[in-house]
Amino acid sequence: MQTVQGDPDAVMRTAAGQVGVHEGRDHGDWNNIQRYSDEVPGLEWSQGQPWCATFVSWVALRAGAGALFPRTASCATGVAWFKERKRFSEYPAVGAQVFYGAGGSEHTGVVERFDATRIYTIEGNTNVNGSAEGDGVYRRVRERTSPRVYGYGYPKYPDGIDSADPAWPRPTPTPHPPALEPFPGTQWFHTAPHSPIITAMGRRLVAEGVALYSQGPGPQWTDTDRRSYAKFQLKIGYRGSDADGWPGPVSWAKLRVPNT
Repeated sequence: MQTVQGDPDAVMRTAAGQVGVHEGRDHGDWNNIQRYSDEVPGLEWSQGQPWCATFVSWVALRAGAGALFPRTASCATGVAWFKERKRFSEYPAVGAQVFYGAGGSEHTGVVERFDATRIYTIEGNTNVNGSAEGDGVYRRVRERTSPRVYGYGYPKYPDGIDSADPAWPRPTPTPHPPALEPFPGTQWFHTAPHSPIITAMGRRLVAEGVALYSQGPGPQWTDTDRRSYAKFQLKIGYRGSDADGWPGPVSWAKLRVPNT
């Protein structure tokens, strides 16, 4: 059985990390050239086109939730994807994909939070100056009752989704394993240790949805542990050579204490 990964916190952290990123310019005009099209396999063709849906696809992929969102540059296709799975609602939810305009075909983003009257979103290919031309990734605040809001796609997060929909099941968090031991030092892992600390670390990696084990985890440090840890580093925002799979004090602290 395929393990579904991803959680709304990871999606929100990933999206928030892009706030302030802008597309390129040609002779002073915005040109829809951005990083996201080139970094989503299968959507490279969308470079230079409106990119709000491509941005959401990129966020989902980087957050380990690529299987939970439609991978598309089309808002209309995204709406259809969620409706086919019976995961579309007129109510907001944390970590949901919001769709705007006629049939939800005009614009999209992700819902960071909501209250009784507003949704607080992170959106690509938008602006905050009232212009019809989007230029970057911004946080937006919109009225829930706005006729421009078409509806929301609900990703199938493993622990459920925090939704305003009274008919939607409430989330049931999965219990996490106990906290890890204090960080034993990066060099300790280079000695290929055999220790209960490694087993506990592996169980936390499983709980985070990043483990690559076919069996275990067990007490012997292996390359599978390192590759799983690298996936955790990517999940919390590490990039490039920083996500090398060798535990460090900062990533260990993030992995050490279970989310509650």
